Formats: sequence, structure tokens, C-alpha cells
Amino acid sequence: MIATEFTLSEMILIAAQKLLTAGQTQFSAEELTVASWEEFPDSFGLKGFVRVHPDSNRVLASIMGERGLVRRGWLVKNAQKSYSLSPEGQRMVRKIVEGDDFVDDTPPPARLPRELERLLVNMLESVVRQKVEKERGYELSFSDALRFWAAENLHGKALDEQLSKIEQTLDQAEELLRQGTTMVGSKALGRTDLDLLRRAQYLLQERFAKHLSLVRQRTG
Repeated sequence: MIATEFTLSEMILIAAQKLLTAGQTQFSAEELTVASWEEFPDSFGLKGFVRVHPDSNRVLASIMGERGLVRRGWLVKNAQKSYSLSPEGQRMVRKIVEGDDFVDDTPPPARLPRELERLLVNMLESVVRQKVEKERGYELSFSDALRFWAAENLHGKALDEQLSKIEQTLDQAEELLRQGTTMVGSKALGRTDLDLLRRAQYLLQERFAKHLSLVRQRTG
């Protein structure tokens, strides 16, 4: 392929598709760096050593960040420096390679009901998720938990119904992830994200069981 036909992001997607075709459903950042360099050495070679060493910074810069491949939902971050090509990414590769001949005959990805999608986005953007991700769950307060559940002003039966919706949201998100859906609103959803939310939910339920019991007893 002629590198000048593509942007750096497009070249990386093509390299990721090559890894997938070779049987690698998941790959490290290093593997993707080498694959990109092997496919497009002039674009991803280290300055002064273009044909000898890849430049990992060029690949990593295109993966991460606000306009990176992960944020766009074309790559899914599964674990530390472990990625996979999402269904959206695979469709993009087809569009890049086939150009005007591309016909997207795949059905649109399934989505969560709007209410549950809002709950999931709230959890993904929450302080709880950020602290659990950084192994700082010990800092969490009951107020953090209530915001995570979008249940700040709920009690009694209404609180139980909201907690049930949280579990329903996580279960349905799990199913969508299995089907290949990786976008929730404008957010990319990966296996790591969902695992973090599951960990957070378990942690909060365990830590604040007594608090929840008290709030459930309120009737007005």
C-alpha cells in the first residue's frame, strides 16, 4: 500500500486489521507499533534509523488522547497496553481500503435504552470509577456512591429500584460488549471499563451496606 494515501491513524488501523487477520484478536501497543512499522516503514520508522527501528511514540500518540483511536471507538483498550480492533474499527478499515466501492452492509450496533445509557455514562465519568481505576477506592464516601448510582435524593423503594437499574445497566452493557458494541453515547466502552464498573459496584455495596439499610428505611 502507498502510505501517502492514508493518515497515520488510518495506517495504524490497517496494521491492526493485519494482526486480526493473522489471528491476534488482542495485541499489545508494542505489537501494534511493530506491525505499523512493517507495513509503513517510512511513516513509522525512527528518525535516522527508518528501516531498522520503529518509532513507538508516533503510534502511541495516535492511539491515545482526545482524538485518538481509543477515544473514537476504533480500538478498544482491554488492559494495560492491550488492545483489540473494534467492529467500528473494522468497518473503518474496509472504508479506507475500498474507498468509493465501500458498501456498509452491517446492521447498526445495538444500543442501551436511553435511560440506561445515561446511567452508564454517569458511571463511566464518575469519581468512583476514577478512584477505583487508580486503586484509591479507600477514599470513597457514601456521597460518592450515591452520585455513582444517580441516587442522591432517593430512599425506600425508589432507592431499591435505582440500584436494580444499575445492575440491569451493567448486565445489558455486558451483553452489548459481547455483540461488539463499543460506543455508549460519545464514549468508547471497553472490557476494562466494564470490569472497573463491576469492581466499583461490588466495593460500594460491601462498604456502604449499613448506610444503604438506613436510607432504605426512610419513607419520606
